[in-house]
This record gives sequence, C-alpha cells and structure tokens, in this order.
Amino acid sequence: MRFGIPAGTNVILSKPKGTGEVDISTTKNVKWTAKLGSQSYGNPTVAGGKVFVGTNNETPRDPAVKGDRGILMCFDEKTGKFLWQLVVAKLGTGKISDWEFLGICSSPAIEGDRVYLVTNRCDVVCLDANNGNVIWTFDMRKELGVFPHNISASSPLIFGDRVVIATANGVDWTHTKIPNPKAPALAMLDKKTGKLLGEEALGVSTRTLHSNWSSPAFGDMGSKGQIVFGAGDGWCYGFDSQNTVTKDGISELKELWRYDCNPPNYRMKDGKPLKYATFDGPSEVIATPVFYKNRVYVPIGQDPEHGEGIGNFSCIDATKSGDITKTGMIWSYNKIHRSLSTPSIVNGLLFVGDFSGFVHCLDAETGSVNWVYDTKSHIWGSTVAADGKVYVGTEDGDVIVLAASKTLNVIKKNDIRSPIYSTPVMANGTLFIATPTHLYAIEKPK
Repeated sequence: MRFGIPAGTNVILSKPKGTGEVDISTTKNVKWTAKLGSQSYGNPTVAGGKVFVGTNNETPRDPAVKGDRGILMCFDEKTGKFLWQLVVAKLGTGKISDWEFLGICSSPAIEGDRVYLVTNRCDVVCLDANNGNVIWTFDMRKELGVFPHNISASSPLIFGDRVVIATANGVDWTHTKIPNPKAPALAMLDKKTGKLLGEEALGVSTRTLHSNWSSPAFGDMGSKGQIVFGAGDGWCYGFDSQNTVTKDGISELKELWRYDCNPPNYRMKDGKPLKYATFDGPSEVIATPVFYKNRVYVPIGQDPEHGEGIGNFSCIDATKSGDITKTGMIWSYNKIHRSLSTPSIVNGLLFVGDFSGFVHCLDAETGSVNWVYDTKSHIWGSTVAADGKVYVGTEDGDVIVLAASKTLNVIKKNDIRSPIYSTPVMANGTLFIATPTHLYAIEKPK
C-alpha cells in the first residue's frame, strides 16, 4: 500500500456555522466525512470494505436510543455511508469505572467477518461485521472479578484461535486501593466461543499504579510465539502464546520473561519510594509494545490527566527468560517524556511521540538519536509510517507529516481544526482521521 500527502498538498476542512455537518464542497482532498458523537479516542479500523470506530451517543443515529451510551459505528469504506451501530449501556458508576460520555475507546480488531471489541462496560464482545449482531459476550467484571478504572480501552489481540485482552483492572475512586488485587490484568479467550482459556496470575494487580489499559502485542519467533504485555505496574511481560500452567484449577498464562521499564531512580530516591503521579516518579505502560526482530520496544507513560513528566523508552531482548531487567536491556532512552504512543519502525528507524509533543527519531538498533521534533502540542495517539513518511496527530488539531529519514524534514502541517486523540490510519490509498466529532476520509489529489 502506497499513500502520502505530497509536499505542497493542503487538506482543507470546513464546517458550516451552527451545524455539526461538514460541507464537502468547501473542503479540499476530502473524499467523505461522517459525523461521530462528541468524543472519540480509539483508532478507526478498516477491513472488508468497512470502517469501524468507537464514539458516544451525542449525535444519535437512532432517535429511540437516548442518553449517554457507548457506541461502535460502522461505515462503508468507499462512500462513508452509515451501515450499523452497536449500542452499549453505561455501567452507572460514573467516572470511576465508566467515565461519562467517553463512549467506546477500544480500537476494534477485525478478522474475516468477525469484529472483536472491549466495551465501556468491560465486556469483550464478538460481532458479525455485516450487521453488528452479537455472537458472544464475555463479562470481565463478572467472570474475572476485575474493577475497571475510568474506562476499558484495550484493543483485542487475535492470533490463531485465541483473543487476548487487557482487563483495565485498577484503583478505586481514592486512587490508593485496588478493590480486587487478585483479579488478572490480562486474559486469553477462545475467539470462536468466548470461553476463558487462561489469565495472568503474576500479581500484576497488586502492584498496579493506576490501571491496566495497554493493548497486548504478538511476537512471532518462528516456532514459538509470545504475548507481549505492557502492564499497569510499569513492567513489560512476555507470555507463552500457546501453553498455560494449571494451578488450583485455573489456567494461568505461562510467563517467559519480565522487565521493569522504569529505571531504579524513578522508583526510589534517598532510600524512599517515589510517589506515583509526581513529575519524577514511576509510570505504567499505556502504549502497545512493538515486537521487531526478537526485540520489544516500549515507552512508559501515565493518564494525561496527570500532566507531563519524565519518561523512558526501552529496547528489550525477548529471547531471554526470567527477570531480565538487567540482562535483557539492549538500550534505554530517558530523553523522552511520558508517552501514550506506540512506536513505529521502518528501515531501521524508530519514530515515537510523547505526551509533551515531541516526536523522537532513534536508531532502532542502537537507540542513538537522529532528531527530535517539537509539535508544540500534546500527542495522545501514535506515529504511523507509510510511503517514506511519518504521520502524527496532535491535540491542537494538526496532522504533521515528516520524512521517515535520519534527517529531520517537515513535509507538511495540516490543520484539521479539531483535536486528534487517535492515530491516523492508512488503507487502500485513503487516510482516515478521527477527531472527537468527525471521521474524515482523505484521498490523494486527482
């Protein structure tokens, strides 16, 4: 797939005054737009001629469905025509477990004609992609005893006949107590039936700083695959993707390795533990780890409500076993700030954004810095590389296009005129960008 906004090309968006619709005649290089709710945080997913994106119910598609709801919308990829929606009731717990008006924050995972999603109610659901009908549901609160904090946001990982999700188990309203420290941070289900196949049982929840929001990743090591998980305790874990260990009648995910992504001086100072949510204290992992050439690349970060703070980026040797904090570090980079962003790697170059608004270009092999670019805005989403370019959206509403090279080259800065909390997505020659209120399909100039 080749796609790019060439140098000199403008993307112009315009909204008629007083309406929520975009007048396509006043735009430039916009194929179609679709109205979402009032908040959208998950990435759009494009598959099978359809586009799926989570939002809330502030622009009801069904007049009979009123009030705050979690919504998954499905559109036709070519035309933007609305096809169907999944409507999910709120938990009724307010900000503590199902924050008002956040909607559905999970990025859907698609395989064939099946859609896998984590809802705002902390349910894992499998849907028919053609009509949105629910095939099965797994209630993580009921079945695993988890206490989701703020919102459930994990994107499901699908491999073989399995689906893996983070549970969002976290602290209560006091932010000091884990209601159920025995509940797992990660679970594996049968993708066809939703049956529980295994769960993390390493005590991650007892050490969780805030919540477990990171999406798991898959590491293909030939004959042996790994589930890679950045956890709410600030550690990254590798699990056997096939084998589980049965203890007391529970199938536990088999641990291969663990790595503390926080340097020691982020955890302790002058012999005392550093407090969480302070500028120089420890952080959890929110970004999805990236598996590349038997290495795992991952930053640490915190809830954006905590503001800015020191970060760290780790390159981990995934071939080792046990506690590999000392033995498995290939390189570490501490000039990055807290980050929510999944890194992208192309041609040996690594690109990652941080919440303070900087995009870092590193050598993936050595960790040496090629350049750092200041977007002058917060970055919530991730970088994405395509056709020799790197795209990143900002809270100020810019989609910035950089050259995917060792030399900093700012190709274009496009003003979308609305915050971007998700990641730009490329598919079939089209760039999809979700703002809190609209989904845009941007095409190449004709």
